[in-house]
Amino acid sequence: MDNQVLEPSLYVIKGIAILDNDGKRILAKYYDPNTLSTAKEQKVFEKNLFNKTHRANTEIIMLENMTCVYKSNVDLYFYVMGSNHENELILVSVLNCLYDSISQILRKNVEKRSLMENLDVVMLALDEICDSGIILESDPTAISYRVALRNDDIPIGEQTVAQVLQSAKEQLKWSLLK
Repeated sequence: MDNQVLEPSLYVIKGIAILDNDGKRILAKYYDPNTLSTAKEQKVFEKNLFNKTHRANTEIIMLENMTCVYKSNVDLYFYVMGSNHENELILVSVLNCLYDSISQILRKNVEKRSLMENLDVVMLALDEICDSGIILESDPTAISYRVALRNDDIPIGEQTVAQVLQSAKEQLKWSLLK
């Protein structure tokens, strides 16, 4: 055992990945340039990670000198990776924040099809949680609020007829109440 004392660091997260039930990448971000720096290394790591975890009943695994915590739901696997000396509770809190914020964004419909349809918002949520390996936020409600698209922000050409009618009703109601 090494007797060296590890200095605390803000760089806690080595990577975050979301894989489907076949082990294929849906979304992944790796923050440490010294670890898994090429796409080929990342794919091999993700394949090994999925093979070790897709049938296991645990929530944590050590793989290639990294501590990996994970959660699965329907046809998705969520992973948060840190160094081998990282506090697992911090990694689990990031994982729970990621899962809960995605669940709120997708209105509790956490499955591959729904995630793919809202991938842009999920990517924003991922960026709100962690930036370059530094944990920024751990409150899923705050994250889902920050990344939520509002009808006012969507151009009329991209809104559905129901959304346009609802917006018109709201504007009419407020103009009558003034």
